[in-house]
Amino acid sequence: MRYLPQSPEEIRAMLDVLGLSRAEDLFASVPEEVRLKAPLDLPAAVPECDLVERFIGRSSRNRSLTCRPSFLGAGAYAHFVPSVVNHVLLRSEFYTAYTPYQPELAQGTLQAIFEFQTMMADLCGMEVCNASLYDGASAAAEAALLAARVKKGRKVLVARSLHPAYREVVRTYLGRLDLDVEELPFGSDGRLDLAALKERVASGAAAVLVGQPNFFGVVEDVGAVAGALPEGAERPLLAAVVTEALSLALLEPPGRQGADVVCGEARSFGLPLGYGGPNLGFLAARKAHVRQMPGRLVGETKDHLGRRGFVLTLTTREQHIRREKATSNICTNQGLCMLAAVVYLALMGRKNLRELALRNLSKAEYLKARLKGKGITPLFSSPTFNEFAVTLKGTPEQASEALRKAQMVGGLDLSSPYPEFPRGYLLCATEQTPREAMDRAAEILGGLP
Repeated sequence: MRYLPQSPEEIRAMLDVLGLSRAEDLFASVPEEVRLKAPLDLPAAVPECDLVERFIGRSSRNRSLTCRPSFLGAGAYAHFVPSVVNHVLLRSEFYTAYTPYQPELAQGTLQAIFEFQTMMADLCGMEVCNASLYDGASAAAEAALLAARVKKGRKVLVARSLHPAYREVVRTYLGRLDLDVEELPFGSDGRLDLAALKERVASGAAAVLVGQPNFFGVVEDVGAVAGALPEGAERPLLAAVVTEALSLALLEPPGRQGADVVCGEARSFGLPLGYGGPNLGFLAARKAHVRQMPGRLVGETKDHLGRRGFVLTLTTREQHIRREKATSNICTNQGLCMLAAVVYLALMGRKNLRELALRNLSKAEYLKARLKGKGITPLFSSPTFNEFAVTLKGTPEQASEALRKAQMVGGLDLSSPYPEFPRGYLLCATEQTPREAMDRAAEILGGLP
């Protein structure tokens, strides 16, 4: 915040313009009984050098994930971000650019968006991918809206095993648009209940949203879900919602298993963890639905000299067309977050990205095996990626507190979003989780009363 001091003479001149005798008269509309009658209870000013030392002392009490192991995932995963990512992001031509409306001035930004679309479409097994969605939750809601426009339906079926925050955002988006949201149960194996799906979809639906992997870390059989849907005009669009983008490097792409839309969160690709952000939503779909997609699309072309060039091809947003014709109100360009993902994916390449995904799977399986050895069993029998749910001996509160005392960040208490699992605990392991920490966590959790 800028500090703009005024002299007594300047203050007097401003008050004269306003017709006031003193600055306190500006607050005359505030009732006397609620006004502060004494100075704020603040410590006296100190020299700058002392103040800096005070802030350093306070900050040293923080314990980030760089100095303590974490077993917390639930939609935000701790992955290593190579320093070259930030090095590129700090180039002024990228971080000062807002949006690429003029192709002759924004070829670098347009190419980055084009490359992001290409990479994500490939990972999802889809024909086209967009850019500029806030996060995975809003991407899931936009997938439901896309399906409602395509299928002209009024009902959306959402798996109860989808991330609780995503389900809440979907309900918020659709709640004022005369669209009904119904939840689909999951079976004892943690996967979507296909029998319930067939029953609910028989009465008509525009979309089916299922997590891949779901909130419990369980890998859904997207092909089986697609096969359970009716054929022909009555078939709803199937949207696979991805919260851990790294899983796309190892699992069969949802688009190749029958999903019509693949959307979700790509923060695992080069973006750090923070207090709720930054996030990077994406949405990939079949080419037939391209004009119903939100956000923006960048296309590749050639100029009159045959040189490769990029141009903003499709932006079905309220900024550019009549509000009632717009597919979305997403108007902010997530360009810098998207660029981080592009740099990260280009740096990793196909082989290294797959090896990283395998390492995440191996770490989680190692932790799962160590916990089994201590009598802590998985909540579900289905395959998982880098996250899984267990049934604790003690309570989730006891588990988190015990891990905290051991200088570790615990998992997620499942009893709040899923009351039927009072001892349910969601644990995650990534390439950042040391084996020694997993051994120690297993000892601690296995020793709970």
